[in-house]
Amino acid sequence: MELDKRQAADPGEGCLVGVIRVPVKIVALIVVLPVRVVWDLLVAFGQAVRRHVLGPLCVYVLQPVLRGIGRVLTVLLKLVFVWPWAGLWRYLLVPVGQGLACVWRGLYGQVLAPAGRFLTAYLLRPLGEALAWLARGGMRYLLAPLAKGVAWIGWALGMALFVWPWVGLWRYVLRPVGRGAVWLAATAHRYVLTPVGHGLAWLAVAVFQYLLRPAGQGLARLVTALYRYLLRPAGLGLAWLAAALYRYVLAPLGQVLVWAWHVAGRIVRAVWRAVRLVGWVVVGWPVSQVYRHVLTPVGHVVREVWRTVRTTVRQVRADVRKALFGGPGREPARSRARTLGSTTAVSNTPAPESPLPQRQG
Repeated sequence: MELDKRQAADPGEGCLVGVIRVPVKIVALIVVLPVRVVWDLLVAFGQAVRRHVLGPLCVYVLQPVLRGIGRVLTVLLKLVFVWPWAGLWRYLLVPVGQGLACVWRGLYGQVLAPAGRFLTAYLLRPLGEALAWLARGGMRYLLAPLAKGVAWIGWALGMALFVWPWVGLWRYVLRPVGRGAVWLAATAHRYVLTPVGHGLAWLAVAVFQYLLRPAGQGLARLVTALYRYLLRPAGLGLAWLAAALYRYVLAPLGQVLVWAWHVAGRIVRAVWRAVRLVGWVVVGWPVSQVYRHVLTPVGHVVREVWRTVRTTVRQVRADVRKALFGGPGREPARSRARTLGSTTAVSNTPAPESPLPQRQG
């Protein structure tokens, strides 16, 4: 009865909405509300404890305690790892090192230095002087004569092996032969080569004067005459022929070809215009008329039919949703996307198109 009264009081809600809403409200009142209240109390208690207890405790208790513990640990670490080694270095290793250095200086100054000076003055220096005297005596009375004998023997062997044979060869063989060759060459030059050279020079001058120069002059005259009376007239004739051929044959032929090319271009453009006109008359104009007077009205009719069917389907869906869930019917997201965000309700059918105004009179 109560459910019927609520449905009567709220006509926009369906029966399914009323059946689901009552258990949900009961669960929210019994379970969710107490849990939320307890959670809010715990949050408020935690914030109060953090603000009024943990904050002052950390500031006034934990920080001094931790600071004191850190100082104690610092002193302990210094006592264990720093001060023993510093005391060992300062009070043991430094005095021991200074004592050892003092002992070493005393030992060096009182023992090692006098002993070294004594050994140098009375043992090493006399021994070195004696060895030097022996070396100088051995060099003067033993090694010097021996070196001189070895040098004389080497000089004699070198002269016997490398000097005297070449000197004898030059003195007794090469120089007499060279003198004989020079006398023979001078004799041949005076009595043979000079007359032969003079004869060859006279022959060359005679050949050039009486044979080559007349032949060259005749050849030059022949080439000059050939150029003047044959090659030059032939070249001039060919040049005149080429100029006449270009002026009276090639130039008019080129002009005729250019004129023919322009005429052919005009003919092709005229033919193309004619083909376009025939194509428009045969194909384009009939197709445009069919599209304008047949396809366009048919498309309008199909569009109106589709709009009517779509509107009817939307209305039916809205009525079914209203019967099941209550409330005014809502346009689905897809339909809103198709209407491009329009605020017009789906159930509103489009207004019929106004007829064309009729002419008065």
